[in-house]
Parts: sequence; C-alpha cells; structure tokens
Amino acid sequence: MKRWFSKGKLRYPFYILTHPADGYYELRHRERGSVPVAIIITALFSFCFSMNRIHASFIVNDVDPRSVDSMNELGGVMLLFLLFCIGNWSVTCLMGGEGRFKDIVTSVGYALLPLVLTLIPATIISGFVAADEEAFYYLILVFGVAWTAILILMGIMIIHNYSLAKTLVTLILTFFSMLIIIFITMMLFDLLSQVYGFFRNVYIELQNRG
Repeated sequence: MKRWFSKGKLRYPFYILTHPADGYYELRHRERGSVPVAIIITALFSFCFSMNRIHASFIVNDVDPRSVDSMNELGGVMLLFLLFCIGNWSVTCLMGGEGRFKDIVTSVGYALLPLVLTLIPATIISGFVAADEEAFYYLILVFGVAWTAILILMGIMIIHNYSLAKTLVTLILTFFSMLIIIFITMMLFDLLSQVYGFFRNVYIELQNRG
C-alpha cells in the first residue's frame, strides 16, 4: 500500500500540473506514478461531474437533477477511461511507442486532475452568477478542459517519446481503435447471445422429448 499511496505518490499529480514535461518524463523513467492514485483521480472526476450536473444552478444547467445517476456515470467514465487506455496502448504498440500500459493509465488519470479542481469551484460559483454572468462559469470549465487536453497531449507524447505530429496522429488513431473495440465487443456479445440461445433451445427441446 505504501508504495502506491506514499506522500510523494499522492503529491506527484499536483507536481505534474505545473511541471508536465519533467513530471511525465520521471513518471515513465523513474517510476514516480501510481496507477491506484490515477484511478482514484478518475473516480473523483466522475463524482465532481455528477455533482456539477446535480447542484449547478439552473442558469447554467438544464439537466433534471433527479435524472442523474452517479453510479451509472461512474461506470461510464471508468469504461471510457479504460477504453481510451486500451485503444492508445493498442495503437502505440504498433507505432513504436515506449510507454507501457500502466504509464498510459497513470498519465491519463493524472491529466484529469484539472477537471476535478475546476468543476468544484465552477459548481459553487454557478450558485452566485446572474443570468448575464454565466460566462465566468463557462470560462472556468473551458480552462479546466484545455488544461486537461494539454496534459493528455504532453503525457502521451513524453511517455511514448513521440514528436508532436506523431502524437496527434496517434490520438486520432486511438479514437478509431476505440470504435473498433466497441464494434468487436458488441459483435462478441451478439455472438455469445446467439450461442446461448441455441444451446438453451436444444436443452428445452431435449427436455420436452424426454
């Protein structure tokens, strides 16, 4: 537990916020990251996202709070997170990337920290803004999204030792690979469903004849 949740491991995501180049390099080459901490940050992002949808003022939020299911959203966020990491790992394995799967998980998880840090104040501020002041709310969210996007870009680039152009190509291919993984998974579920239905019908038929 200590090697995953030591004081240094818990502080490291905050170091990456302000020193992304050095931070991601040391994460890859000096084992400074922690996969459990990255997963916790991802879960925190999901929690803050759900709280924003539930508690943000009606001026900036047109979602019915009663329709928000935090557990479903947590499952969706974790699934998308895992899908992105598997997709990126699949693509970078074929394109000479140096990053390991755990480096991808850690770098993407740490990159979500700005969203956690901006969703909380944005949700609070939304309760104090008037109808013509919602720009302040959206400015905070855009800042968090841009910060996260930059961190993901730098993280993928540094852990795989890519150029900027190759990183952008890799990210585009990652999204295509995510679609392919979803398609194959749906095909497998459909196939398994058909096989299950076939054997179930055979079993019922044998029971009726017996």
